[in-house]
Amino acid sequence: MNATQAEPLLVVLLGPTASGKTSLALELAERFSGEIISCDSVSVYREVDIGSAKPNANERARAPHHLLDVASPDQHYTAGDYSRDARAAIQNVAARGRLPIVSGGTGLYLRALIDGLFPGPQRHPELRERLRNRAETRGAAYVHRILRRLDEQAASSIHANDTPKAIRAIEVSLAAKQPMTEAWKIGRDPLTGFRILRMGLDPERPQLYRRIDARVTAMFGAGLIAETSALIAKYGDAISTLNALGYKQALSLLRGEIDETEAIRQTQQGHRNYAKRQMSWFRREAGVNWLRGFGDERSIADQAVAVVDQAIVRQR
Repeated sequence: MNATQAEPLLVVLLGPTASGKTSLALELAERFSGEIISCDSVSVYREVDIGSAKPNANERARAPHHLLDVASPDQHYTAGDYSRDARAAIQNVAARGRLPIVSGGTGLYLRALIDGLFPGPQRHPELRERLRNRAETRGAAYVHRILRRLDEQAASSIHANDTPKAIRAIEVSLAAKQPMTEAWKIGRDPLTGFRILRMGLDPERPQLYRRIDARVTAMFGAGLIAETSALIAKYGDAISTLNALGYKQALSLLRGEIDETEAIRQTQQGHRNYAKRQMSWFRREAGVNWLRGFGDERSIADQAVAVVDQAIVRQR
């Protein structure tokens, strides 16, 4: 057995929002004595539950979960923070002889985990303040357009309303004198010591969009507005967490800018657009075993189990 075969297996399950990653991750965890490491930039925050579609209590009871609820909603939790914490969790899971399963849809977090981050330039407070002022006076879309001119690839992966991430990407691109996504390729510290098995969910778009619309309607019905109101009461309305899809629209509703029907419509459209950006990002990932359906379909789960089975057999 060579060194590569001797390395423990790491399963990475990726795909767009509402594609059934949670269901499939649980299936694999139960079948192969696995533990799930979340890869979601909203689910890392405590008290941000409904709009992030976190696994519920029953789902969490079926398998151990990591990297959920690790940061306060007013904390600035970065891709670098995630990479460090997720790598530690993966090492811990593997050291106990269990299968680590990374599951989520945040492409930047996944890249930071697997490929590592380059040693980015120091922060530029003056530039950041100018960009924040531009966002306040001219809107988040204006800042996002600046990023798109500097780094098309980064702009495609950062939501137009996620001003903090857009500002950081602009800052890095200007300091590095090249697009941030190009600078990332220099001096990275890729994850080593694991055989990485990538599996991706790629359901038909019309079906995915119907699921997204239904999920959003259910989120508002489950109390997303009340949850947003509680966050505002505790942390104020300026925290970046409220830029996340659903929370941003609920905030606009609470301010009287839109009604609930419009909040739901905007959130549905936002999630559909996000799903498109996710798939554009994930299609650039090498070596993905694509599964053409939803993770909660029996046939797709069986395919995924077979792929993992084969990888384990090769490891022996």
